[in-house]
Amino acid sequence: MRALLDTSILIALLDASHIHHPLVTHWLPVNAANGWASCPITLNGCVRILSQPNYPNRLPMDVVIGGLRQAMQSPLHEFWADDINTARSDVFDWNYTIRPAQLTDAYLLALAVAHDGCLVTLDKGITLSCVKGANPAHLVSLGQ
Repeated sequence: MRALLDTSILIALLDASHIHHPLVTHWLPVNAANGWASCPITLNGCVRILSQPNYPNRLPMDVVIGGLRQAMQSPLHEFWADDINTARSDVFDWNYTIRPAQLTDAYLLALAVAHDGCLVTLDKGITLSCVKGANPAHLVSLGQ
């Protein structure tokens, strides 16, 4: 399965001082043999967070974009469009409570399921049951 790297994983990859940088940089080459993916949500989130003035290891936006561009040149990378319409889609099981803070995680999980991939995250609170067809293989949490 191709691994959709969420924003937290991209941040840990680009920020060498991030607490999870060693974990992520060791996990990726061993576990993403089928490649990795990004999407507008994860890319924009990475740029937004890493370039904020209050981020501890702030990087200028052009440096973050440059790092992402370089990583995306890998033949293992695939770009996935954000093409699931949350309001019209039947991929979400709204019987399971999705708090507003969980919506982006649920969307990224749905995107991974739609592409027969897995969402790789540092978050531990993502619920598989909120996305129809999601199973444990669709979610990898590296959070501790």
